[in-house]
Amino acid sequence: MDQKATNVHWHDGDISKSDRETSLNQKGVTLWFTGLSGSGKSTVAVAVENALAARGQLCYRLDGDNVRLGINKNLGFSAEDRTENIRRIGEISKLFVDAGVIVLSSFISPYANDRDTVRRIHDESRYHFIEIYVDCSLEAAESRDPKGLYKKARAGEIKNFTGIDDPYEAPIKPEIHLHSDKMSIDDEVGAIITYLESHGILQTR
Repeated sequence: MDQKATNVHWHDGDISKSDRETSLNQKGVTLWFTGLSGSGKSTVAVAVENALAARGQLCYRLDGDNVRLGINKNLGFSAEDRTENIRRIGEISKLFVDAGVIVLSSFISPYANDRDTVRRIHDESRYHFIEIYVDCSLEAAESRDPKGLYKKARAGEIKNFTGIDDPYEAPIKPEIHLHSDKMSIDDEVGAIITYLESHGILQTR
């Protein structure tokens, strides 16, 4: 997105990201959960949040509906609005990472280009970004349908619904690939924690 405001400049403070990470004894990182509606993104994100909190780590979970009820309440579900929704969330996530926080961003984010934009937002500052693909067959996700959204989409009551009349572009090389229709929640959490430990984000226990 082009910069509309002029004569604005980023101001660094006296306390650096490294200073904040040292005080928190952790590294800031964005864990980006992507997958179909009903794939289990929020479920595993909540479980990881609990596991991290039990270890004394500072983390914060950003959820799709929660963000759309607030900062993104002016956005709908057109391709353009989805792109702007994800861009804003990417910028918010980056600020959390700068603060040294482990942020768990749980969004369908169906378009590969939008997810790549969020990755670039982090890469430009050399910030950690970990894409987690919560893989689940459409049949399994639709059978869960916790909010009844698939039923409404099939009935034509919801338009541009991912997986029904709007595409989902699966990640090609995610850092973590979970199969939520085949793995237990404990196995999913374990895979994520192991990855964070092996890549120096968390201290090994």
